[in-house]
Amino acid sequence: MSNAILESEAAMADGTPNHGVEQLSMQQALNRALDEVLAGNPKALIFGEDCGRLGGVFRITDGLQAKYGTGRVFDTPLAESGILGMSVGLAMAGFHPIPEVQFDGFAYPAINQIVCQIARMNYRSRGTMPMPVTLRVPSFGGIRAPEHHGESLEALFAHVPGLKVVSPSNPHEAYHLLKYAATRPDPVIFMEPKSRYWQKGGVNFDSADGSDSPAGDSPTGANVMRAGRHVTLVAWGAMVARCLQVAELAAEDGIDVEVLDLRWLKPIDEAALVASVRKTRRAVVVHEAPLTSGLGAEVAQLVTQGCFDTLKAPVERITGFDVPYPSGDLEDEYIPNIDRILFGIQRVLEYRRG
Repeated sequence: MSNAILESEAAMADGTPNHGVEQLSMQQALNRALDEVLAGNPKALIFGEDCGRLGGVFRITDGLQAKYGTGRVFDTPLAESGILGMSVGLAMAGFHPIPEVQFDGFAYPAINQIVCQIARMNYRSRGTMPMPVTLRVPSFGGIRAPEHHGESLEALFAHVPGLKVVSPSNPHEAYHLLKYAATRPDPVIFMEPKSRYWQKGGVNFDSADGSDSPAGDSPTGANVMRAGRHVTLVAWGAMVARCLQVAELAAEDGIDVEVLDLRWLKPIDEAALVASVRKTRRAVVVHEAPLTSGLGAEVAQLVTQGCFDTLKAPVERITGFDVPYPSGDLEDEYIPNIDRILFGIQRVLEYRRG
């Protein structure tokens, strides 16, 4: 075993940040982050349906129960309202719960606990009862799952005062954003793009300032994933990778596309959003959720408000359709594809005021 691997494992054992760059899948990056959170915070607890012995349906918590015991990582009954209700009590008792809702579509039974208790308790108690709950939600589609196993709930969660919402797009972001979210005193909805769990990428464990932030980066705000001049594609989660594919294809026709990964869906990094669109003067928002009242509408309003004097075209939205999220055999028709995004780019580039 190499010295680099030995050093990495030693860092994991005591909860300190790793160093260097490793090629990991998002599943591995999330597992590593949770391992380090448990090692560094004795009050952190992980639980949910099959999170313990099995390691989760996507194996995100694989091996953690064996390492930290059934008192820190444990299975729960198949009752999402109970999982989140227990999270409230644990947070009130001084713990940092990290519950998992096995699939996004299973979050609906726990909406009362999330909205009426977790999101409001700190406000209701005038700051005396914070809710440091990090709710992991495997989210979005792309894995051809049955009905209720693929949803895009970001607009629902982002609308609720008291909640923060974040979605990583690659392994590097998944590791750093989850470690950051799991140290917040506020409830964070951590939406993991299921279709990206097995995609590998470099995870930079180095930190410029001794924190868990990657060098030259911050776990807050949006990231420009690709710089461009002609149009900004705004996306989050799995759609970031698709937008990067679109940018490569557009470049073959001389169209220079900027790709902005919002990462934090609440609060939205308005400064980064406006800066990007003021540069390109055109914007296309891409998300899997339905069009009507989707988060893209909020993004479009922020762009219009901050860039009204420089916009060359109305903000375009490429989204899912206003129907329930379909089962796997219809996903390809529902999820924004490369052609639909390219047509959106074409429309904003060819727009002429009447």
